[in-house]
Amino acid sequence: MFETLTAAPPDSILGLSEAFNRDPNPRKINLSVGVYQDAEGRTPVLRCVKAAEQRLLEGEATKTYLGIDGLPDYRRHVQKLVFEGAIGAERVAVVQTPGGTGALRVAADFLADLLPAAKLWHSNPTWANHPAIFAAAGLDVETYPYLNSQRTGLDFEAMLDALQSGPRSGDVVLLHACCHNPTGVDPSEEQWRQIADVLASRGLLPLVDFAYQGFGEGLSEDARGLQLLLEKCDEVLVASSFSKNFGLYSERVGALSLVARDSDQAAVGMSQLKRIVRTNYSNPPRHGGAVVATVLDDAELTELWHQELAEMRERIADMRSAFVEAMRTHAPDRDFSFLLDQKGMFSFSGLNPMQVDRLKSEHSVYIVGSGRINVAGITRANLQPLCEAVAAVL
Repeated sequence: MFETLTAAPPDSILGLSEAFNRDPNPRKINLSVGVYQDAEGRTPVLRCVKAAEQRLLEGEATKTYLGIDGLPDYRRHVQKLVFEGAIGAERVAVVQTPGGTGALRVAADFLADLLPAAKLWHSNPTWANHPAIFAAAGLDVETYPYLNSQRTGLDFEAMLDALQSGPRSGDVVLLHACCHNPTGVDPSEEQWRQIADVLASRGLLPLVDFAYQGFGEGLSEDARGLQLLLEKCDEVLVASSFSKNFGLYSERVGALSLVARDSDQAAVGMSQLKRIVRTNYSNPPRHGGAVVATVLDDAELTELWHQELAEMRERIADMRSAFVEAMRTHAPDRDFSFLLDQKGMFSFSGLNPMQVDRLKSEHSVYIVGSGRINVAGITRANLQPLCEAVAAVL
């Protein structure tokens, strides 16, 4: 039966990493995959995580299954971090998921089951896996405009016009809470207010992808857009992740939070989420959630986490500034200062697909075809050759 199968195309981002690994050039640079890297180009294990894991190793007494909804202490901390008291706990149902991607897939199945007529609207561009996840669940997927014609900033007027005229009541609008992937371009606080007004007035359901909390301006600051949505919208879905801000990529630690109008609806929503989880992965893995809960249950470890998170955020900002400054020397006729307004690990460089291809084939610099670069992959050691390569293809 398998003789009829045809090969699936490689993932657009992970496939680049495979090509990078095969490249024999000792000066090769990989700015494609979305993982944080330190000044030495490594993805470190945070000190707070190491300390928490040591405590877990010494005190762990069982490997039995978690409940369908996950570790209670972990879910409590998710709610506290994501919502910061903006709404009552009784209105929120939280399930622990295998990463932020797992949260998005549970949300997709939830929407496909309970709102089968709804369309899912996402920004153009968005994370490459977004449309595939929701289409795989059977949802119709549409887009709304996001970037200006230069692809360097937000075209807010076009975005708002599309949200006012495109989706119909009952549709779902996917938004990035902060550090928009792949562009790094976020709405301002006033723009978030206007987005919230449109979604509430038109009866649209916000689905917020919150994968980078703390990587933009800070934990509280990065939650501001979500808080403004909650002031206007009684029902919201939030997919969150600790992959980036705890460096727990391989542990797959995420959550899906359902905000309902009241406690009764939240309880019903939880029952539906648990039904969906049960027929998917049954229950989540323990270790990553236990690490997060252990850190956030301890004041000293929490303070250490805040410090390490700030170090990661500041390094990214420093590398973005260093790249912009270096390009003033290497390509004085091309202004890259728009990158300074972007937040988080990713930035749209403004490079076109032909230039991206030349970077790879001529200089062994790997970035996504859209021109997205992982700023966290830039180091003091590779900054000079990177800027020389970019200048050469402009």
